[in-house]
Amino acid sequence: MRSRLFAVGDDLLNDHLESLRSRLNDIAEELADIGLAKLKEAVRDDNARAADEERRLARARRAVVRAAALLAGGSAEDGPD
Repeated sequence: MRSRLFAVGDDLLNDHLESLRSRLNDIAEELADIGLAKLKEAVRDDNARAADEERRLARARRAVVRAAALLAGGSAEDGPD
């Protein structure tokens, strides 16, 4: 059974997917900002844990960017690294 949200038509589905893509891009930017703060902390305090956290955040950001690219009709390889 199709959800009522998408039963209205493809335009509503496309609008919803565009909204999701936009939110994913916003999340990717937030992850990049947090990652940069962690990187600065790692350098400033010679903090290996912060460096590990920055790498984890970078991987998460790349995954979110790939998801946004897929929703935009591209491939998983699209988008910045």
